[in-house]
Amino acid sequence: MMSQQAIRPFWKNFIGGRWVEGARGRRIALEDPATAEPLAEIARAEVEDADRAVQAARHAFDADVLRAIKPERRAAMLFRIADALEALAEQIGQAECLDNGKRISDARAQAGESARYFRYYGGIADKLEGRSIPLGEAYVDYTMHEPYGVSAQVVPWNYPLQLAVRSVSCALAAGNTVVVKSPVLCPLSVCLLGEACQRAEVPDGAVNILCGSGAEVGTALVAHPGVDHVVFTGSVPTGRAILRLAAERVIPSVMELGGKSAGVVYPDADLDAVADDVITGAFSNAGQLCSILARLIVHRRIFKDLSARLVERIAKLSVGPGIEDHDVTPLISAAQRDKVEAFCRRAEAAGADRVVGGRPAPDLPGHFFLPSVYADVSPEMEIAKEEIFGPVLCLLRFETPEEAVALANGTDYGLVAGVYTRDLNLAHWTARQLVAGQVFVNQWFAGGVETPFGGTRRSGFGREKGQEAMLNYVQTKNVAIRLTDRQIRR
Repeated sequence: MMSQQAIRPFWKNFIGGRWVEGARGRRIALEDPATAEPLAEIARAEVEDADRAVQAARHAFDADVLRAIKPERRAAMLFRIADALEALAEQIGQAECLDNGKRISDARAQAGESARYFRYYGGIADKLEGRSIPLGEAYVDYTMHEPYGVSAQVVPWNYPLQLAVRSVSCALAAGNTVVVKSPVLCPLSVCLLGEACQRAEVPDGAVNILCGSGAEVGTALVAHPGVDHVVFTGSVPTGRAILRLAAERVIPSVMELGGKSAGVVYPDADLDAVADDVITGAFSNAGQLCSILARLIVHRRIFKDLSARLVERIAKLSVGPGIEDHDVTPLISAAQRDKVEAFCRRAEAAGADRVVGGRPAPDLPGHFFLPSVYADVSPEMEIAKEEIFGPVLCLLRFETPEEAVALANGTDYGLVAGVYTRDLNLAHWTARQLVAGQVFVNQWFAGGVETPFGGTRRSGFGREKGQEAMLNYVQTKNVAIRLTDRQIRR
């Protein structure tokens, strides 16, 4: 077990290859969500710092420190960042465990997963190939992929390092430069990305990392005339605000805005396997995950049986600090815990049956909430329609596959969905009917860096992960040449 002394007391912003304090000398106090006690401080970035960071990124891009070098050299740089992240794995694990609250085993795994992004997109950096278009013998026509320029990336607090690197790795592989706004609640692992970039000798200004408020620094970045491209992961209201700013400036954006994902359980499914998988799908990271399994749509014939198995497994889950590697760890803040409890109490007032949980964990000093299951949930209830971002699972019943699909598609979101059945024909039919950017069959969270991820409807647009993600970080240029050989007569 480690202590808070493993985290240094003061952290800075990373601008133009240097660690700097904020323009006004202010600091942001961080707390350990497992204890609600002070953890560290970080320099508070201001609007002036956002301008400095964009100028540094703009200078690096205009100086062609990435764009004009051979793709194989960009690839080698990404591989060096991956090596540096792996060397920092223990520090990253400690940082993300203590300022975010997640399990130490999961936090350590983030370093390895983050390194994989840089290795994966490093492998693609020299394969961004254009194509030749036949226009006749008198012409040569071809396409090429070019970077946008400066990419501003606003990172949420639930998986700060992994969500930062999945965008940064793509942007760098394509030759863009980057300004990252880290989350004010838990920025430390993203700071360590800056340290990895230093170790990897990334050119000054190619990657810049700030910690400041979304309303001030995030807005300043998106509105900055030096920014050419925006990436945002977070809530729908904030996404809408960013989109308005991006639309005013007519710059492209990638939006991943959350979900209310459903898993459909058919009567032939392996119920023990489903129950085990649902525990992971619904309660990982205390339910603070956009692709969490929030609604389980269960055939009436097996509803009682599966519900009992879920309750049995939940009773065995340990609740406590991530540093002790408990199954269910704290929510990020007291405000988030109170928000989740308010959702649960309104659900009970609306007639939902609280099967288990539904309340903060007693006798624990931090921001803990018990893993919760609600039955007798009707599709029009708030708890079945809106994203909660906590360890709360809703159970709904169905009779026919058509009814199951209608229930699953019955929200404004469309991020991920799941199907549990031994019948592959039924699985394939259901997957085609579900409105979602990704569908899991017989395993929630199947896939990884290689599998494209993104939403439809209010869940956003654009794709992260997989080869498809690279298309969000390049623009296609067409070059059409009329040959001037006078011997050509057409």
